[in-house]
Amino acid sequence: MACRSRPAPSQLLVLALISCLSLASAASSFRPQPRPDGSDLAQTTSTAGGVGARTCWYTVQIKTSCASPAHTSDTISLAFGDVYKDEVYAAQLGGFAGAFDRCATDTFKIGGPCGYGVCYLYVRRAGRSGWTPEWIRVYEPTSPGTPSTFRYGDPLPNNVWYGFDRCTRVSSSSSSSSPSSTSAAVQAM
Repeated sequence: MACRSRPAPSQLLVLALISCLSLASAASSFRPQPRPDGSDLAQTTSTAGGVGARTCWYTVQIKTSCASPAHTSDTISLAFGDVYKDEVYAAQLGGFAGAFDRCATDTFKIGGPCGYGVCYLYVRRAGRSGWTPEWIRVYEPTSPGTPSTFRYGDPLPNNVWYGFDRCTRVSSSSSSSSPSSTSAAVQAM
């Protein structure tokens, strides 16, 4: 007959505390965060735009929150990319009547470097309206049926690149050989 020992209540308490802390840290990775490097993407330049550089066209859908103001005069910019930092940057999306109205979904075609799976997205709001996105979806040209979806829902801070980085890190030798950010062409659909 085997003798089983029961864990002490203090051990159970420690185990429960560790579980709660690990869940809290995991949940925080699903919340938008300021861009860690603090860089201002409007000042970046292309290192990938050489001869033969290929442009891919991404479809981006942006759903404005129903808690957002009815209309916005805010300037909305977007940056997204892959683990290799192939970055697509779109300054001043919208600019037409009805863009980013409350509860609306706006669709854009954005051209930029061809990537390998969108794993980060940052959005910047500049203005006084307080525009709030609900979610942003990026459809890649290589897999148009499976978008990368980034959920927001809370008001964005003014003039701060804010969003998600879900990328797994790659070694520095493989990331240094790939292009960094570049400006993108944008078409409203």
